[in-house]
Amino acid sequence: MNDSNLLLQIKDLKTHFFLDEGTVKAVDGANLEIEARKTLGVVGESGCGKSVTARSIMRILSKNAKIVDGEILFHRQVRHGGNNGFSKMTDIVNLAALNAQSPEMRSIRGAEISMVFQEPMTSLSPVHTIGNQIGEVISLHQKLDQKQTREKAIDMLDRVGMPLPQRTIDRYPHELSGGMRQRAMIAMALSCHPSLLIADEPTTALDVTTEAQILKLMRQLQEELNMSIMFITHNLGVIAQMADRVVVMYLGKVVEDASVDDLFYKPLHPYTQALLQSIPRLGAKKGRDQRLASIRGTVPDPYNLPRGCPFHPRCAKRLDICSTEEPPVVKVDSDHQVRCVLYK
Repeated sequence: MNDSNLLLQIKDLKTHFFLDEGTVKAVDGANLEIEARKTLGVVGESGCGKSVTARSIMRILSKNAKIVDGEILFHRQVRHGGNNGFSKMTDIVNLAALNAQSPEMRSIRGAEISMVFQEPMTSLSPVHTIGNQIGEVISLHQKLDQKQTREKAIDMLDRVGMPLPQRTIDRYPHELSGGMRQRAMIAMALSCHPSLLIADEPTTALDVTTEAQILKLMRQLQEELNMSIMFITHNLGVIAQMADRVVVMYLGKVVEDASVDDLFYKPLHPYTQALLQSIPRLGAKKGRDQRLASIRGTVPDPYNLPRGCPFHPRCAKRLDICSTEEPPVVKVDSDHQVRCVLYK
């Protein structure tokens, strides 16, 4: 990948939770890259570290969580003044090294990197109108008066397809449907035109028709605003529709990183192959011989992780070495890498 196209790099990120029962290594040496104006899909089972990786980027971790190692390199596009006017230059900032409440991190969060959460009712304030909440984000990062802030909030609601935005802006979250609340969340996240939008399972709680509308909306806004998207989901159908590249996570590690075509047509890691085999297929014959494939076993106890490859207790292709040796990251070609001894 050309460095000039990079927007965000995560290098050996380790985010741990320190609990009374022990330490949970929610993210344990993850590596990934997000290109400018592209969509990176992040997939995996619940508890594999997808959301914690996103929250580490935003620096909105809970008090018992801490980034203990690694880098989150954000390639900011900064305007520099000179004799010939303004020019754009790239300024690389390590978000992992910043204080979560520092002025620099607060200026990045919400303005240059924004996030849309899975359930808007837990993210939106029930006692403030939609307009107040969008306006707060705008006024925090832009010097606009009250009238200009309201006009911009109405414009953003209109851009995300909110019906009657002039009236909806004064409504409360409980007065909106699930799809309208999610549109309000997207309007809030995009109100300052961020370089990166992190979407953490934004359509999971929606019906399929509304989900299709939200996905179409996100693609349109991505083109309009020239932004990158980090799309977190467990739905591989959504990944096929939205992503340019995909990383597959398991127990806090990236086990496969590939283009979306390679992931679906040439999956390498046994975990990725098992995920794809478990997708229901239209037209499949009924009967005992056509039962839906499943991944055997369960995700290991986070306080007692297995030695060697974390997936080996559930892997149908495991070797003896898998239970003792940490698998290496193997670069199969210039655009596809996998963490597995089978390709060593």
